[in-house]
Amino acid sequence: MLPEVAATRYVTPLREGGSLPGLVEGDDLGTYVMKFTGAGQGRKSLVAEVVSGSLARRLGLRVPDLVRLQLDPAIGRGEPDQEVQQLLSASTGLNLGMDYLPGSLGFDPLAYRVTAAEAGEVVWFDALVQNADRSWRNPNLLVWHGDLWLIDHGATLVWHHSWAGAAAAAERPYDASDHALAPFGPDVTAAAGRLAPLVTERLLTEVLAEVPDEWLTGEPGFTSPHAVRAVYAEVLLARAAGVRDRITVGPPTEDGPSRAPGWLTGGLPLPRGGAE
Repeated sequence: MLPEVAATRYVTPLREGGSLPGLVEGDDLGTYVMKFTGAGQGRKSLVAEVVSGSLARRLGLRVPDLVRLQLDPAIGRGEPDQEVQQLLSASTGLNLGMDYLPGSLGFDPLAYRVTAAEAGEVVWFDALVQNADRSWRNPNLLVWHGDLWLIDHGATLVWHHSWAGAAAAAERPYDASDHALAPFGPDVTAAAGRLAPLVTERLLTEVLAEVPDEWLTGEPGFTSPHAVRAVYAEVLLARAAGVRDRITVGPPTEDGPSRAPGWLTGGLPLPRGGAE
């Protein structure tokens, strides 16, 4: 189960995100990016954050630590911004926190080199969870202490918004042509060889156990949180087995960058972590 922390102070909204996440302090003296159950995307966005974030970490990808964040209604009463106050009021109780990475920078492909192996693992993982939100337009990648970190997975597992299509999602293709790491020649074959065998029923059981029951209770068509978890596991397990053959990396859209290997540096090597 994810650690539980009580929010003690709302610091500031982070208006870059569509769900208006906020920076908060916790009673463990940590600072977190808080994702709210009362935001427009609702609790399914938080479920996706937990499932995809926890799965990525177990596969060896860098994702900030996640915590269960309790929000007291008193915290929002003194907030002068009405929109934020309404959001806090609608999110009393259990929410999700992502460890804040102080000093991190937004990913810039012109300043940070990614190996084909690492790019392949990120692309393979995004294909597994059907991440539609890691394009060159909005990478949702940070560089922190010289390493690449994955953030914002609320738009993954899109099939859980319509359970009728869950079974078909296992065979759905994934077009990575506009993926933020497509220009680095992602080696998805090697990634699949390393990562696919790790996605087992046992691993998924551990991952799904981190989703709070209250975010799964009352799901239409299901009798219990356990039944909901079983469908998530079934789809992800089936998808992991064959997703490599469903990934395509073709030419990007016309307003996107070239994906040709070496275009970023003119064929010259760029040191890991940025330009000299």
